[in-house]
Parts: sequence; C-alpha cells; structure tokens
Amino acid sequence: MRGSNPRAARRALALGLVCAAQAAAAAQGDVHTRTLANGMQVIVMEDHRAPTAASMVWYRAGSMDESSGTTGVAHVLEHMMFKGTPTHPGDTFNRVVAAAGGRDNAFTNRDYTAYFQQVAVSKLETMVVLEADRMAHLQLTAADFEKEIKVVMEERRLRTDDQPRALLYEQMMATAYTAVGYRWPVIGWMADLEHMTVDDARAWYQAWYVPNNAAWVVVGDVQPEAAFAMAEKHFGAIPARPLPPRKPQIEPPQRGLKRLSVKAPAELPYVLMAWHVPALRDVEHDWEPYALTMLAGVLDGNDAARLDTRLVKTERIAINAGASYDDTHRGPAQFFLEGTPAPGRTAAELEAALRRELARVANEPIDPAELERVKAQVIASQVFQRDSMFFQAMQIGKLRTVGLPFDSADVQAERLRAVTAEQVQQVARRWFVDDALTVAVLEPQPGGATRTAADANGGGR
Repeated sequence: MRGSNPRAARRALALGLVCAAQAAAAAQGDVHTRTLANGMQVIVMEDHRAPTAASMVWYRAGSMDESSGTTGVAHVLEHMMFKGTPTHPGDTFNRVVAAAGGRDNAFTNRDYTAYFQQVAVSKLETMVVLEADRMAHLQLTAADFEKEIKVVMEERRLRTDDQPRALLYEQMMATAYTAVGYRWPVIGWMADLEHMTVDDARAWYQAWYVPNNAAWVVVGDVQPEAAFAMAEKHFGAIPARPLPPRKPQIEPPQRGLKRLSVKAPAELPYVLMAWHVPALRDVEHDWEPYALTMLAGVLDGNDAARLDTRLVKTERIAINAGASYDDTHRGPAQFFLEGTPAPGRTAAELEAALRRELARVANEPIDPAELERVKAQVIASQVFQRDSMFFQAMQIGKLRTVGLPFDSADVQAERLRAVTAEQVQQVARRWFVDDALTVAVLEPQPGGATRTAADANGGGR
C-alpha cells in the first residue's frame, strides 16, 4: 500500500498473527486423561469440528534405547508390527483400516515409536481392537522377518546410502555424540541389519511393547468416557510386565571442536554445523530453550530472516542457508546451522558467513520490531497446526513421551512470548563456542547429483 509506514505494517501483521493464533488455540478442546490399572495412560482431547478421530499408540522406546550390534531394531520392529496376529493375520490390519475409509502408518524416532490411524469416529473402537491385539499377540515369524529386513535394508540404501546429505548427517551425529544413544542412526547401521535375526526383533517387542510403556492418544469427535471405556475393555486386559532398567544417558562435555568430511557423489558441497545446547526440561522455569527457539526464528524463521536475506539474496555466498532447533527430546539437544555454497564459493566461506551471523546476534542488539515479528510467526506456526487433529495428537504424544506435561502447549507459547532480545543474545554468547561444535562438510565427488535427502531423523513405513 503506497504511503504506508513499513514498521507499523510489520507490527500490525505481527499482532494479527498472534490474534489469529490465539483464536485457533481457543478452538482446541479440553484434555482428559486416565491411567489404566496396567499402567497404560489414555489421553483424550475433544475436537468436535468433524466426525473423525486421530488415534495414536505411543511406545517410549526408540533408537536411543538400542545397543551396539542391534542398531535399527526399533525401526525393524515397527515394520513387523504390520505382519499380523493369530486373530488378524497377514495384512488384515491395513485392509480393515482401508475398508473403514481411514489411513494408517507408523514412525520410529530416537525417543519413541508411534502408530496412528485417522478414521471416522464410528470406527474408532475397531482401531483400538486392532492395536490392543498386536500389542499383546504379534506374530513374529522367521519368514516374515527375512522379507521385511530386506525392505529395511533397501530403505537404508535409498534414504541414506544414496543420499549424500543424509550420509553427512549420520556421520555428524556419530561424531558429535560419544555416549548417548543419539549417535546411532534410527535406520541402523547396515552391518547390524545384515546380521539381525527375528529373535532380536522378538526381544525388543517383549521388552518394550507393554501397556506400562505405552500411551493411547485420541483427538477428535469423541466423548471422553466412551474412549476410556474402549481402552479399559481392550487395552486394560493386557497385563503389565517389568521394563528393562533405564540408566541415565548423559553426554560428557565436549572438549574441543570436532571436524569431519564425507566424500560422496554430488554436484555441490554442503556444510552442517551442530552445537550442544540445552533441551527443555521444565516448561515453566527454563528460559534458554525458548530463547534458542527464537534465535532459530531470527536466523531462519521466514522469508525475511537473516540467513536467507544476507547470505543468499544479498551476498550470494549460499544457494540456501538455514537454522533449526528442537527443544523436545528425552536426551540432549543440538542447534544446527546448514547451507549449500553458491557456485564459485567454498564450504569454508559459507562456514565463516554462518559464524558471522551468529556473532551479529551475540554482539548487536536485536531490533524489538524484528523480535516481535519473529515471535508472532513462531507462535502462530505452532498454534495454527492445532487445526489438525493429527498434529494435536502428535503434540500430546511427543510431549508426554519425552517426559514433559502433555497439556503444556499454551504454557510454552506464553514463555515464547516472554523471551527478550537480551535473552536471545545471552544464549548466542553462551552456547555457540567451538568447544561444543561439530562441523561436517560434504566433499562432492564425480558421478552423482545432489538430491534432496530424506528425513534422516526417523524411520517410517
């Protein structure tokens, strides 16, 4: 609009995003919870906007719980969970979901494994029957395992071995961590997959797939008492079993800069930098994770963010550049900077430019208008996703499984709003030191083109 005040327009946009986000949050229903006698937690969120439901079963077991020699077993077991039971043999599970007009899948992460269906609410109890059946009576045959382990190995080839950036990420994680299970790739090392047996998958299933290590999360057009009755009827009959002891996984302090390079067929280099930073542990009293989230937003939260504006559009040092931080983990967290150098530029030049932008945040005051705009966009992007029943179930399940209050999303949004420019500067000064840094560089080799890497953080069917 001609004659308008750009700063006033930005403030109006920020205010509008916050108000819209608050309105979206208001549409979210109440959360109800109950714990069955066998230790399984049931969490129900009412959302009566459509006659559908998102149903998710979460197991607090992921690749961080694996050990050397059997890496990838959590993901392999995820695949095997679709191979049937005596009551529902073969691919009955998928066929029943499809016949109900729904969709289903699963995913494995470092912290957890989860299974979901999205169906008409009238079919919800059918999903509970299927999930309870495979929690208690999964058939694990050698014949099914031999077929599925080949599928997983091919998945590794396609998503990691043939993806230069995924290979770099995998090697970076194995270098950045020395003690915590986050150093294992979720998909597993190929040698471990090649030597894995059905007994390994069976041992994992028997150890972790018990009701006292699980939660059922349902979001949708559901009456809480009806959902609790379903859970009691079907999950409640499964006996609890002792879980393997969980010893604390504590990463020792890094004592110096780590560097690595990966040579792979690609057209362009790629730089990935990772610093050890705090994860969220206390949603009400921690402040650094919220400040780190805002730092990521300042650097890479929108089209006008600093990395894209300065490194890509203005200085043309990079084709792309980004920052990311996830504060929600069972284990420690990392803050990432990454980018692809522009033709004629080197990885070293891009690394120096990324470092320079971090130093600017640490040393130069952030304009309050810039921070307010970032806050509005970060908070709005989180809250708007609550329009999705599936995302609401994801958010509840993830928070609960990593040990945070599952109903703390609004508290976290308020804490994000309270972050100050000085706090963003403080975390930039405190945590981004070379002693906590791992730098990984992809060195292009002839014979291939750079392709978009699949998500290296998790496995899925």
